[in-house]
Amino acid sequence: MTFLDDEIYEAVENYLPTVSEYISSHGGGIDLLGAKNGTVYITLTGACGGCSMSLMTTKMVVQKKLRELIHPELIIVNVDGTPENMMPEDVYVPPEEEIEEEESAPKNGMIENLKHIIGL
Repeated sequence: MTFLDDEIYEAVENYLPTVSEYISSHGGGIDLLGAKNGTVYITLTGACGGCSMSLMTTKMVVQKKLRELIHPELIIVNVDGTPENMMPEDVYVPPEEEIEEEESAPKNGMIENLKHIIGL
């Protein structure tokens, strides 16, 4: 496969709302966990998370549609806690966006505010 892990991750992230329509209609959801070497790691949530048909949903719905949309060799793994569906530690996950902390006055408790008001 000629795509980098971050490119595959981004493509899946963009198409996930389209793919998840079927799963949503059954009370479930999909969380994108990461990508590595043409394999995308997801987890089914909600009603689909513990469903006995989750393997079928992963392969026949999610993988089939993402292969049509992104690449025909894409592999989707539902990380469900079983040994054969484990996610590698070195899987690509985008860096977390840092939230800039607003500079503000120190926060005081109620007693400190009252002391300030009455001039103590």
